[in-house]
Order: sequence, then structure tokens, then C-alpha cells
Amino acid sequence: MKAKLFLFAFTAALGGLLFGFDTAVISGTTEMIQRRFSMDEAMLGWAVSSALVGCVIGAIGIGHPGDVFGRRKMLFVTAALFFISAVWTGAANSYTGFILARLIGGIGVGGASVMAPMYISEISPPRMRGRLVSTAQLAIVVGIVAAFFSNYLLVNLGEDSWRYMFWAECVPAAAFFFMLFFVCPSPRWLVKVGRTEEALEVIRMMDPEEDPERVLGDITRSLAHEGQALGFALFRPPYLRLVLIGIFVGMFNQLTGINVIMYYAPAIFRSAGFAEQSALLQTVAIGGTNLLFTLVGMALIDKVGRKTLLLVGALGMPACLGLVAVGLIQEIQGAFLLVSMLGFIVFFCTTQGVVIWVILSEMFPNRIRARATALGSFSVWAVNAITAFLFPILAKELGTGSVFAIYAAATLASFFFFWKYLIETKGRTLEEIEGLVLKELAHDRNKD
Repeated sequence: MKAKLFLFAFTAALGGLLFGFDTAVISGTTEMIQRRFSMDEAMLGWAVSSALVGCVIGAIGIGHPGDVFGRRKMLFVTAALFFISAVWTGAANSYTGFILARLIGGIGVGGASVMAPMYISEISPPRMRGRLVSTAQLAIVVGIVAAFFSNYLLVNLGEDSWRYMFWAECVPAAAFFFMLFFVCPSPRWLVKVGRTEEALEVIRMMDPEEDPERVLGDITRSLAHEGQALGFALFRPPYLRLVLIGIFVGMFNQLTGINVIMYYAPAIFRSAGFAEQSALLQTVAIGGTNLLFTLVGMALIDKVGRKTLLLVGALGMPACLGLVAVGLIQEIQGAFLLVSMLGFIVFFCTTQGVVIWVILSEMFPNRIRARATALGSFSVWAVNAITAFLFPILAKELGTGSVFAIYAAATLASFFFFWKYLIETKGRTLEEIEGLVLKELAHDRNKD
């Protein structure tokens, strides 16, 4: 039975792989598309961040359809959007067409960033949930590495090599779509829509070591008080405080500057004196480090815990970002910049990288999970879009080093937020987490 659990988790995680590929592939094309479409810095920023606007739309818009139609059906939709975007972006002959194609891909990325980890979270036994949900992050990293590596291999195909870089995404998008035919619906969604017998069968299949009737009872009780005003319940006690915490968790994730590095790494290395092919090779090194230490983080998440990893990362990442800033401001040549950036990647991947989607998929009660997770993911993508758009502009006005100094300060501030507001969720069922969270919220309200 574990084989089916791993297969279902792997299939959903392919959404993460496409998420990673789609967001990173742009990094190898920026110089070529800037020439092809005669872009200035603001136009380039919009070309990169337009996909992230789509991510915001996809993340915030998929929560309600995910509740109505199910997690699995919405993953089908995201797979189709990935394929359409890959074909259209590569074929674009105008700046406007390119932007529209990137927007469509972004909607798929935003939707997958919510639905893939949520689906895996809802089918996973508690003792394995951290590792299984973090396979979505591993898949994101694999997608990033694949994009960096394919960009490196395709860069010498000529002035239009950027087209082949985007078209390369068609293969995993098609594979993701067809593999979804072989996975089952989420048991928690099945209970939500009244299909309890089917839910019981899925629970038996996914976790034969647990009493399926007990698990079904826990899920049913957690959903029992769901009312018609559910959408508004997110913004009223006791949930408002929890939703705001989720939004800040997503915001701090992007204020590390991780995705600015993924989108603009070749440009950053070129600004530090590396040649174009060498700059692309440095991004492959970043992608490889990303992959290796994501595996380390996956091995630690269910042992060390989510909150502890976040706190460690919130101290290690600012130190490395500070070194990157110093290297860029002082124009230190050689390996200093690469080593400092790789140090940041090590801390990010081992901590926030594996934790962010896990904690957003499990910190909310069953009755608000889809919509609240969508808001947390919305925060990720909204801040991502803003930082991606502003980076080339701020780098020109303030200097690239100064921008990384800002990321260092913001990441250090996240330490105090995580320490004060997050609880540890490792080893607990989603229903146990719900009880603990609601108890904490009631305690805070009584103090106020």
C-alpha cells in the first residue's frame, strides 16, 4: 500500500516540478528576450514578474474550486495551463503575446503551489506527512535544476534558443496531466462532499496501520461546524489571527530574495564580471546545491521539526546574504560571491525551502484549509511578483549589493516572528493540529 501512497504523492509533486521549471526557465532567457522585444529595465521586470501576477491569481482563485471540484481535478487544470503556456511562450512573436503566455503559466504555478502540497498533506499519515509534502519542494528544486541545465544545453542554438528553453516544459506538463488519471481523490475532500464510503476506502489504502473508522471520525468531527458563511469566517475570530500568521509566513519566505536569485542569477553573476556561459554554469551549481540540500532538509523535517528549522534558517540566511551584499558592494572578484550565495542556498533549502509549503498545508483547520492555504500562497506570490518586478529597477538605482542587504535585514526580522507566533506541528494529525491551534487562539483571545 505504501507504493500507492508514494505514487500518488510523486504524481502530485510533478505539479511542483513544473512550478520550479516554469519559474526558473526565464533566468536563462532574459538577455535574449530583452533584445528580441527591445525591453528597458521596467519592461524586463514586467516580463519576469507577469508570470508571478498569474501566480497570485492562481493561488487566490483556486481555493473555492478546490473545495467544490476537489484537489485532483484542479491539478488537471494546472497541468493543462502549464502545457498551453509552454507552447505559447516559445512561439510568441510580440511582447504582449509573451506576457499573456507567461500569465497563463503563472496561473498554473499559483494553483499547483496550493493544490499539490494540500493534496499530499491530506492523503499522508502523520508520521510521514512532513517528508511526503516536502517532496513537492524537492520536485520544485528538481524543476529548477532541470530548467537551469536545459538552458545551459540549449543556449548555443542561436538567437532563438530561448524558444526551445520554454518549449522544453511541454514534456513534463504532458506527463503530469496523464499521470493524474491514476491517483485517487483526497479523503478529506470526499468527507467534505459527503462521499464517506469512498473516503474510508482511501484511508484504508493510504494508511493501513491506522484505524480507518477513527480517522474518518476525526475528519468528520473537524468539519461538523462548517457553515454557509465559510468565506467570511476566514476574516473573523478565531481564524483571522491564524490567517494573518500564514500570510506573514509566505511574505517572509519571499523577502529572503530566493526567487530573485532564481530569476536573475545569470544577470547577477554577469554584473560581478562572469562571462555569459560561465554565468549560466554558476546557476547550474546553484541548482545542484539546491537539490542536494533539499534532500537534507527532507531528512530533517520530521525529526527536528518545522519551527526549529525555520529559526535556524532565519539566522543562517541573513549571514550569507550579508556576505553576498558585501561582495557585490566591494566588487570582490573570484569565488567569494559564488560561495556566499551557495551558503545562502544551503540554509534556505535545508530550512525554509522544505518547510514553507508543509507548514502552509497543515497549519489551518480542515474547514478553512483550502481557502486559508490559498491566502498564504497568495502572499508568497504577491511578494514574489513585487520583488521580481522591482529588482532590476532597484539594482540600477541602489546597486545590487544594497538590495541584498535589504533581504538580509528582512530575513533576520523573520526569526523573531517565527519564534513568537508559530507552533510545532511535527508528528501530529491534521485534526490534532487543528485542536492545538484553536486552543492557542482561544488562549490569546482570553489574554486580550
